[in-house]
Amino acid sequence: MTSASWQREAAEHTIAGHGVIVAEFFDAGCSRRLPWAGRPRAAALLAALGDPDRGFDAIVVGEYERAFSDTQFARMLPLFERHGVQVWFPEAGGPFQADNPHHQALMTMLGAQSQREVLRARHRVLAAMCTQVRDQGRYLGGRPPYGYRLVDAGPHPNQAHARWGAADAAIGT
Repeated sequence: MTSASWQREAAEHTIAGHGVIVAEFFDAGCSRRLPWAGRPRAAALLAALGDPDRGFDAIVVGEYERAFSDTQFARMLPLFERHGVQVWFPEAGGPFQADNPHHQALMTMLGAQSQREVLRARHRVLAAMCTQVRDQGRYLGGRPPYGYRLVDAGPHPNQAHARWGAADAAIGT
C-alpha cells in the first residue's frame, strides 16, 4: 500500500517534534465521498473518539484529499472539537485553527480540490469508455445494442463449464 506509506510519512513529518502516532486508521478501497461512518476504519476512529482512554488527543491526516471530500471536514469539525481532538494537516503545517481565516480558506480550497479530483477522474473514465466504443468498436457489456445477433460459437473450451450449462438446461426442462 504505497498510498498508506507516503501518507504516513507526511503525517509523521507534520507532527515531528510534537508527538508520535499511536494508532493508524487507514481505509483502503473506500471512496472519500463516503461519510466517515461508512468507511470501516474511519468509523472505528469515530467510535474511539468517545472513549476517554482512547490514547490520542489529535488526528493527523496524511493528505486532505484522501480523507475528506467537499465540505466533510467542516461538517465533522464540531464532533472533533466536542471530543477535544485537534486535527493536524500537512497542508496547514500543523493543527487546524478554526479561528484562523487562512486555515478556513485553505480547508475550503482543499475541499473543492478534492471534489474536483473525483469529478475529473469520473470524466476521464467515461470519456475513455466512449472513445473505446467509437474508435475501437469495443462493446463494453450490458444489454447488446440493436442489431447484434447471437450465434452458436461451438463447444465450450472448458469442459467443466460446459457441463454446468448442460445441467442448467436439464433443470429448466
